[in-house]
Amino acid sequence: MSRRLSRGFTLIELIIFIVVVGLAMAGILAVSNTVVRSSADPQVRKQGLAIAQSLLEEILLKEYSKPAGSTVVGFSGGGARNLYDCVSDYDGYVTTGGIVDASGSAVSGLSGYNLSPAVSVTSASLGSVAAYRIVVSVTSPRGDVISLTGYRGNY
Repeated sequence: MSRRLSRGFTLIELIIFIVVVGLAMAGILAVSNTVVRSSADPQVRKQGLAIAQSLLEEILLKEYSKPAGSTVVGFSGGGARNLYDCVSDYDGYVTTGGIVDASGSAVSGLSGYNLSPAVSVTSASLGSVAAYRIVVSVTSPRGDVISLTGYRGNY
């Protein structure tokens, strides 16, 4: 039987195949590692956005101006958030020790987030309607700032 009829791979061909497959696997694993490392980024951003949306909605649901007879002081006066009764009470509101609920209790799992820079409530107008422009900003544990703006009209 001649050598031409024998079939199969030589040892050198097999070693080259193993090296090529090994390099391809190393490249795939490097890309996979990058994807896995950055997969938490959207989670942090979504959490910050949810916090900002929650507070902005809370503010927008408040009265435009102080109710008659109200003695509640806002954040600048040192008042408690659960007593805020109008939009302007939130002006300057900031947290530095994590996110807290309306009663001032820390929300577990959100200690790395802060309402910073402070909530801004400024006068604006929407056509002929008097309004407040409200900016809520949340700083994530990585230092990213997510800001949302809303308007509360006097209607």
